[in-house]
Amino acid sequence: MTSPLTTEKDLSKAVRISWFGHAMFLFEDGAGHRLVTDPYADYVGYPLPDVAADVVLVSHDHADHSNVGLVKENPAVLSSAGAQELGGVTVTGFSTFHDERRGAERGPNVIFRWGMQGLTFVHLGDLGHMLEGNLVKELSGADILFVPVGGTFTIDDAGAEEVVKMLGPRIAVPMHYRTEACGFPVNTEEPFAARFDHVERTGKQPVYISREDLPEPTLILIMDYIA
Repeated sequence: MTSPLTTEKDLSKAVRISWFGHAMFLFEDGAGHRLVTDPYADYVGYPLPDVAADVVLVSHDHADHSNVGLVKENPAVLSSAGAQELGGVTVTGFSTFHDERRGAERGPNVIFRWGMQGLTFVHLGDLGHMLEGNLVKELSGADILFVPVGGTFTIDDAGAEEVVKMLGPRIAVPMHYRTEACGFPVNTEEPFAARFDHVERTGKQPVYISREDLPEPTLILIMDYIA
């Protein structure tokens, strides 16, 4: 069943979120903010979107997450830890790793947290290990969490379930999983989705989220990439 969050809303009160596949999302609001996460290269398998933004967040420098040249209008780019205001949006990056050996296998990863329209977003990038300590406190209670679930190169469905339950977002959106367009040797979203009771699917369209839409308990929102 299609999620009611696909109903178009006034962007003065909501954020429109589009998923292009993998870990690449576009966030837009009525204040004119446009933010893109982890733009991919063509070898990933998804169509390269025609997209423009003011801000691009890059979790790590692998080509399936760092094709900044894809995004039009010369956006500001953030790929490191720390807090910055970019294009009118305050973004904070947190240093983590792409594997369980503190980056020895696949290098570093940056988690990003930012706010738009009174909502707090957290994008985990290619997180490869469990979170702990102060990082859990910093990231807990986000309104919308974007979490990799495919395993092999990131946490798997069991690890993603643990992270979602640990951080307690209002909405969790799975990403970085195998689809008919992307044949990477990772799982589909199904093992992750099967771990939860409160699941909705969007179909191939954006979602519109405002504060009044935030559910309890955590909703698993499965988006379909927009070709």
